[in-house]
This record gives sequence, C-alpha cells and structure tokens, in this order.
Amino acid sequence: MRIGQLLGAGRSADVYAIDEAWVLRRYRDSSDATPELAVMSYLSACGYPVPRLGPSPATATPSDLVLQRLTGPTMLESLLSGALTEDEGGAMLAGLLTDLHTIPARVSQDPEDRMLHLDLHPDNVMLTPDGPVVIDWRTTAEGPPALDRAMSSLILAQVAVDPASPAAAGARSLLKALLPHLADRGGVPAPHLARAKRRRAMDPHLSPDELALIDEAADLIGELAG
Repeated sequence: MRIGQLLGAGRSADVYAIDEAWVLRRYRDSSDATPELAVMSYLSACGYPVPRLGPSPATATPSDLVLQRLTGPTMLESLLSGALTEDEGGAMLAGLLTDLHTIPARVSQDPEDRMLHLDLHPDNVMLTPDGPVVIDWRTTAEGPPALDRAMSSLILAQVAVDPASPAAAGARSLLKALLPHLADRGGVPAPHLARAKRRRAMDPHLSPDELALIDEAADLIGELAG
C-alpha cells in the first residue's frame, strides 16, 4: 500500500490519501484501532452514517484504519463560512445524537445503554453530497444517552467561554440553538453533566488553558438551558 499526501491532522491521528476512494487514518501514539473498527462496522450495519471501512492491507498496523475518502466540508467549516446557520447546525447535531441513541449497545447487557460517540461536535461531522457523516470514533462507548448529550454540549461550551477563540460567539449561538432540541430528548441532567466534566478533565489531549475552562463551560450550559 502506498501512502500519499497528508490530508489532515487531528489531536491524536493523521489522515493520508491512498487513492480517490480511500484514506488511511493512523494514530500517532500507536493506539489500537481494532475496537473502533468493530464499533464502526456495527454502526454501519445499523444504518448510521459513518465512513465505509476499506480492506486493511497486509502492511497495516493495529493503529491504522482504511476509511472511505469523504468529500465536502466539515460542519465547522460550513458554520464559519455561513453556508450553514447555527439553527441548522443545532438541529443537525441533535438529530445525529438522537439517531445514534436509537441503536442498542453492542456489548452491554443493560437494556437502557446505547451507542455513544462522546466527541460529537461540528469538526467531527462531514457534510457530504449524500448527507452528514460522523467521523472520529476513538472515544466511543456504551452508556446513557444523556452523557453523550452532556459531552457535546460541554465541548461547545468550552469554545464559547474561551476568550482566545475566534469562534467563541458562533459556538455560543450554536449551543443556544442545540440545547432546546436536546431538552426535547431529555436534556442535559446535572449528574450527567458532572460526569462529562470529569471525563473531559481526564482528556490528555486538552491543554491546561482548555482544562481551566471546564467549570465555566458547565455554568454556561446551565445558564442557557434555564
């Protein structure tokens, strides 16, 4: 397999072109992507919009995933360009969370548990010609949907309260548009927001400045949710 040009770099992984149909995503810390592959296979079989999985070449390492090469902007890029409004973005994010939470847990025997993304925000949604596709399933888990709603809200709120972020005003508007949709689906209960705060505080990829914003971000959610 020939790895081509670097297409993108996230907090923990790089994405390289293979050809016009496929990309290779590789974790920099050599994390095992096998559990993620199993989850994406399950979600795809359930009809949820995830990238198609490609055949792993013999030279692939456990930290590699061969994925469908998606075309189109991220939701974040569309929000920043004005091609998508905050109201549209809020409805879309809420819909993606709701659809995900209709899917029963793959492993857990608790009938209340559902599939969770736990990092579903505008930069992890690709707006393709066939509709939105959710990417980056590294943080996926099984559990109560309210935790997923809390995590998405908290991630947006952290940007909204960051005085150094040029996207702060837009993130606040998006969060304000998202929360009423989430309220119709059970909202962001305080115990789950507290759990999301603890989980966020343990994220090794967050900077000290980002970690310092968690409490203020949670307060903003409470303020906007009324």
